Amino acid sequence: MNWTTNKMTESYAKEILLWQYDSPYDFYNNELTDESLKELMNDTYLAVIDETKQLTGYYCTGISAIVPAGNEYGAYNESMIDIGLGLKPELTGAGRGGSFLAFILQNIENANIQCLPLRLTVASFNKRAIKLYENVGFITQQSFDSKGITFQTMIKYK
Repeated sequence: MNWTTNKMTESYAKEILLWQYDSPYDFYNNELTDESLKELMNDTYLAVIDETKQLTGYYCTGISAIVPAGNEYGAYNESMIDIGLGLKPELTGAGRGGSFLAFILQNIENANIQCLPLRLTVASFNKRAIKLYENVGFITQQSFDSKGITFQTMIKYK
């Protein structure tokens, strides 16, 4: 697929918030609320669009990409670029994740003038995503719990 990025619009944000993932990934389901809409519209999120101009995913950087409870465990003490991402539910598990992730990483690397390492946070049960991240060079740094879920930070050095 050929992807491009667009500024997050209210229309894209509403569509993302209505996405429904199957179990066990339903953990990533959201609700369309004023607060969740405001989060996606905070200028840290970009929409990922395919060649047919359809929304296929999104990514964010900075504070929007962290799990706040990780701060209590020192998970985000080191200076890195935190990234978060999501692929449209219908596209997951179909072999598109690698090229989707490569596209996002390339965009972030192109803007990474400080050459900082990349960090992402993933729910530990999400073995499918962890394997994908490991395949492109991310390594697990630490784990922490939040609201009964174990998360792990993964780092990718240049």
